[in-house]
Amino acid sequence: MTTPPRDRVTRLIVALAITSAIMTSAIVLHRAARAEDSQFDKMRARIAAFVGDKMEKLGGSRVVYKVDTDGLRESVVTDLRDDVYKTLREGKIAFSGLAIRDAGVEVKIADAKGREQLARKLASAAEGLPSHALTVTEDGDGLVRLAPTDAASAARLRDLVEDSIAMIEQRLKDAGINLASVLPDGTDRIRIFIPGMMEPARVTAVFARKVKVGFRLIDLSMPAEQAQSGTPPTGTEVLPGFKDERHYLVAKDSALDGDDISYAGPGFASGTKDPIASFRFNGRGTRRFAHVTEENIGRPFAIVLDGKVISAPVIREPITGGSGQISGNFTLEEANSVAMLLRAGSLPGHLDLVEQQVVQPAAKP
Repeated sequence: MTTPPRDRVTRLIVALAITSAIMTSAIVLHRAARAEDSQFDKMRARIAAFVGDKMEKLGGSRVVYKVDTDGLRESVVTDLRDDVYKTLREGKIAFSGLAIRDAGVEVKIADAKGREQLARKLASAAEGLPSHALTVTEDGDGLVRLAPTDAASAARLRDLVEDSIAMIEQRLKDAGINLASVLPDGTDRIRIFIPGMMEPARVTAVFARKVKVGFRLIDLSMPAEQAQSGTPPTGTEVLPGFKDERHYLVAKDSALDGDDISYAGPGFASGTKDPIASFRFNGRGTRRFAHVTEENIGRPFAIVLDGKVISAPVIREPITGGSGQISGNFTLEEANSVAMLLRAGSLPGHLDLVEQQVVQPAAKP
């Protein structure tokens, strides 16, 4: 895929040169760097202390969410199955019975060299990535069982909590709620303090609605303006652009959605250093996107977030890399907001509301 001209408001830059392994390493290194950044930790601690002081003086809202650990486990094992399938196919290793079973993946490989090759490939991909470490066992009859280690599962849970906190902070900001403390509460819960706001329902309303992410084909049978003033073709609808005043005639059905995205985050374009939002598909999304782009060369498709078209590039060639970057004359704040919306649509499962309460100000002596 090539990028549309720079004077167009939105464009998609497909990162064909970035392999899935490099992308995964970059994500983990970014998380590790951020976790070790004392300045970041100090800033979060200062915000928490400031908000705590304001809560004591003014009162406010306390809301606690629990991340979906069941959804996380399902997502991790599904991704593992897809990785195993890809490794077996690329290595031309004969196999049978690939399936998810008892929180792990099982596959039968008759050839001992094939089993060794699979274990070696997966170990190499996980090198330096604690969240990808696996236990591999064999039953002596060619049956191989793979499952995340306990340490890997704990690391994935920490990543999910951090991702959820980043998404919560951005969505609160987008909703006009700027003074808030969002912190981990135990291993799988997130605590939100908002001083001065005595209506916790305002907070929960922000997250009651799931962000809708869609990759939809654009209908070229008539101009969007004509469809808007008349009757659009069956199965289509007219949607506005994110930043421009253009309208787009798009298919109602999504070829891919938020569940097909495994990661999204803000960044900068390598050449121009313009703010961008990058994303990566999971195994299923990569296969589906490759199929859609192969079948629709020459047609534009729309990346849609909550009913607005973020980007509308033309498919120039089949896209098999599974990752891409969205840019559209974004400010850094807009790029971050787009990335967080993509992430909100891609997080495993959902946030479960555990508690919401009004905290009264401390009584004056």
